[in-house]
Amino acid sequence: MFSLKSALAKPFAKHVSKSVQKWANNPIETQETVFQELISSATSTQFGKDHDFISINSHAEFIKRVPVRDYEDLKPYVERVVAGEEDILWKGKPIYFAKTSGTTSGAKYIPITKESMPTHIEAARNAILMYIAETGNSKFVDGKMIFLQGSPILEESHGIQLGRLSGIVAHFVPKYLQKNRMPSWETNCIDDWETKVNAIVEETLPENMTVISGIPSWVQMYFEKIQEKTGKKVGDVFKNFNLFIFGGVNYEPYRAKFESLIGRKVDSIELFPASEGFFAFQDKQNEKGMLLQLKSGIFYEFIKADEFFNENPKRITIKEVEIGVNYVLIISTNAGLWAYNVGDTVEFTSLKPYRIIVSGRIKHFISAFGEHVIGKEVEQALQEAVKGTNIQVTEFTVAPLINPEQDLPYHEWFIEFDNEPSNLEEFSNKIDASLQVQNSYYFDLIKGKVLQPLKITQIKKNGFQEYMKSIGKLGGQNKIARLSNDRKIADIFENQKLIK
Repeated sequence: MFSLKSALAKPFAKHVSKSVQKWANNPIETQETVFQELISSATSTQFGKDHDFISINSHAEFIKRVPVRDYEDLKPYVERVVAGEEDILWKGKPIYFAKTSGTTSGAKYIPITKESMPTHIEAARNAILMYIAETGNSKFVDGKMIFLQGSPILEESHGIQLGRLSGIVAHFVPKYLQKNRMPSWETNCIDDWETKVNAIVEETLPENMTVISGIPSWVQMYFEKIQEKTGKKVGDVFKNFNLFIFGGVNYEPYRAKFESLIGRKVDSIELFPASEGFFAFQDKQNEKGMLLQLKSGIFYEFIKADEFFNENPKRITIKEVEIGVNYVLIISTNAGLWAYNVGDTVEFTSLKPYRIIVSGRIKHFISAFGEHVIGKEVEQALQEAVKGTNIQVTEFTVAPLINPEQDLPYHEWFIEFDNEPSNLEEFSNKIDASLQVQNSYYFDLIKGKVLQPLKITQIKKNGFQEYMKSIGKLGGQNKIARLSNDRKIADIFENQKLIK
């Protein structure tokens, strides 16, 4: 059956592909232009005045005047913007704040400006169009597309709207996709995740679903509910489903499970979006890595991860990066973030064009489900749980269990006790409650029944020492990783029978 929308998508995709290739093939010049535009646009802002932007015309001068900052360092400026002041980090006021989970002081408010918002939308659109240009597959544009995302209901403060990034983006779905887009607005506004997914299942089952998009852990829950309700593979329920779009976490741990749930392989597109900017998307099906977005109002700097905590680590641009080196990603953007440490680490898989993979976080973390749990949070949770008791912990580490034999996935805590609790379940509940208070993402996943509360597995006496010895890191300055995003340590515990 002839479809005008599908037919028009192909020439549009070719046009966009040529446009993307133009800047991708001129990377150094493209980034230099972005840099100069950012500096000149912010010269009259408070940040620009404080850092003498008017005298900056090179990266070397930028390094001298603008130190690398994380959110906590930038917070005094952000608080003034949140209070409604203008021309602080960027000209005027932001149009949105993307509200995210903070690491040390509650919620973070990441500004999104009228200049930066279109780059989020354009990159997501271009990812799909580049796929069409490469594969020639455009039939999916005639079917229904689902985007599993946060609630689009926004708050307002001092004339600036705030909410989760995915909820903000929901307001910008192009008109030509509105009829194809699912779930309905009403369903998308449901707060409780389990209720929301059940409603999405009911809405989508009768439809011709062709594209499904979301964080893998959430999509897996959706797939499992479809299978429970129908007794069929997802690929048999949605016969024309042939494109999965994902981001936020590593897909590889989920791939085998997904293919089992779907019943066949489907093409996928990986994205690297964040509240701070849309950094990269997969532009080729058979190439490793995602195309770094060099013309999206973002100027990139990189610091080698193994030098990051040195007193004065070297900051480089894309001109100097090498393939296979682990770099901390530093950004300056048209939303008013300057030499900002996002916290992510990346590796380049290609320099012509510049493609990256996300290699992790500069600090240990767990984000197998998008929860971004960090070391400080688990240490504080454990500290609160033992306070006022005679419980003594010798050592511990935490790993995700993505596919348990029964029930929902969870965080598995491997703990060696010197003096163990009389009630292990009560102890684990205390830790879990503290984590939920500290980390809003983790809270949402527990509340939404994407995760079940953590479980504790006891390690036998001296088990951690035996583990460190087995990997050649006993003693000295070597420390056990508090958090892992995989099961490597857990597997060693099990294989070496270190579990009590």
